[in-house]
Amino acid sequence: MLRFTPILLALLYGIFMFRLSAWRTARELDERSTELADPTLVPLIRNMARALDLPRIRVHIYEIEPVNGLAAPDGRIFITRGFYDRYREGDVTADEIASVIAHELGHVALGHSRRRMIDFSGQNALRTAMAMVLGRFLPGLGVMIANFATTLLAARLSRGDEYEADAYAAALLTKSGIGTAAQKSLFHKLEALTKSRGGTSPAWLLSHPKTNERIKAIEDLERKWGTGSA
Repeated sequence: MLRFTPILLALLYGIFMFRLSAWRTARELDERSTELADPTLVPLIRNMARALDLPRIRVHIYEIEPVNGLAAPDGRIFITRGFYDRYREGDVTADEIASVIAHELGHVALGHSRRRMIDFSGQNALRTAMAMVLGRFLPGLGVMIANFATTLLAARLSRGDEYEADAYAAALLTKSGIGTAAQKSLFHKLEALTKSRGGTSPAWLLSHPKTNERIKAIEDLERKWGTGSA
């Protein structure tokens, strides 16, 4: 039984971190967000709601500066203040913001947001267990190996989610009459908007796929559906 104690402790730690992270995330979003009421964006959001046969899609502005969109584990959709300000300044179009909302709706519909919280806690448990075991045989290196292995795992899982959410967004944008052109044009802007260095990093280390790969995947869908990027 003692042999499995480190693993059991790691699993309990993972469950605790999952609960704590979910609570912290919900509280932070509640305290620092307001519902989006932009007169240009709201009609686009209504079009997507009709395409999904939903009475309403609530989108909130999260009051932080980094450019990002996110889907909370409880299903709420958020655009950061930094992203919204770039839209107000003309750096991003209304259709491009709509494509972000569609992408985040994909994360919700496909269960990614809730699963990511579980994955996060599971990865913490795995990291802790690996570090304990490897640390016995490789003192000093065990923790480094455990961190590297779980980072690679998290990146791979995240890239898969992004492709799935892109495909969902492409279908929703097409059905709602917005089209995929803005979705693809935003990909070209994201690196500058987020000050990312994604182009110089190995693709397998990134949490998001390469820009050209994401665009190609959408264009493959367009050919399959027989649609253009309206």
